[in-house]
Amino acid sequence: MKEVTVIGAGVVGLCVARQLVDRGATVRVIDSGGEAGEQSCSWWAGGMLAPFCEGESAEEPVVRHGEEALGWWQEKTNAVETGGSLVVSAQRDRADLKQFARRTKNHRSLSRAEIEALEPELPDGIQQALYFETEANLAPREALSALKTGLERDGVSFETGWADPDVLASDGMTIDCRGLAAADAFPDLRGVKGEMLIVHAPDVTFKRTIRLLHPRIPIYVVPREDGEYMIGATMIESKDSNRASVRSVLELLSAAYALNPAFGEAEIVEIGVASRPAFPDNLPRITRNGNLIRVNGLYRHGFLLSPALGGMVADLVFNKNTRPEFLYDYSD
Repeated sequence: MKEVTVIGAGVVGLCVARQLVDRGATVRVIDSGGEAGEQSCSWWAGGMLAPFCEGESAEEPVVRHGEEALGWWQEKTNAVETGGSLVVSAQRDRADLKQFARRTKNHRSLSRAEIEALEPELPDGIQQALYFETEANLAPREALSALKTGLERDGVSFETGWADPDVLASDGMTIDCRGLAAADAFPDLRGVKGEMLIVHAPDVTFKRTIRLLHPRIPIYVVPREDGEYMIGATMIESKDSNRASVRSVLELLSAAYALNPAFGEAEIVEIGVASRPAFPDNLPRITRNGNLIRVNGLYRHGFLLSPALGGMVADLVFNKNTRPEFLYDYSD
């Protein structure tokens, strides 16, 4: 039986652990914080399972592997909400909507009447939209908790503390899923700061993720339970993940207000900031050196790509001859 140590209990580490356990491995997970929490960028994610929308700017593998995510998360957790994604723009930005349509697939254009049938609270100025009916979203914190609970039920141990991947790999198979904490092992890994808000807006009744195209920051509003909404998110090239900027918060709130003035009466529950690890091409990488496998660089696609990356890592663990698509050799 394979015995594997996974370092990192964020979304990547938990998905890797789940895939390994499902193939019969004995797994333990070590995390400096004990479990995913405020120290993890997974905690502040939007949780959008939207591969086709992401295809507007992401590379083809993100769309292809992201298509696997919805079914996987539905099977492993009860945190998925279907309903699709609605991409909208103000009339002055309708050229951006047309460009978005050209760069993506699996959507249909909606008239004003069709928009009102789906989301009657959107303002009259929203005359056109793109509807990605097969997309979904999940509640990240509930999904992480469900994964951990299932892993513990299946015998996975969780330990709190700092771990040296190289030292652990000298004793057995080790998977490094530490995100930016592993920057010393990746010379070109960078941080991309994302800022988000969670608001309580019981007078808003959006039923699905709504993306508002914006000249500077595309904004998305994701419904949560009990009248809460996640509003995000910026993409700033910075490893500083401590504070949100006033400008970003104002832009996020202004965009939400433009979608529905009832957001003006909302209460701010949380303001979250996290730095997402990314490589120059914004694609993830898997590296291997003997017993040490590293997984990193999922950028803004953590929940979308982690199930597929976990499967690729499990392939490496159980089949030495496989070469996953994202396997990267620094000696090339």
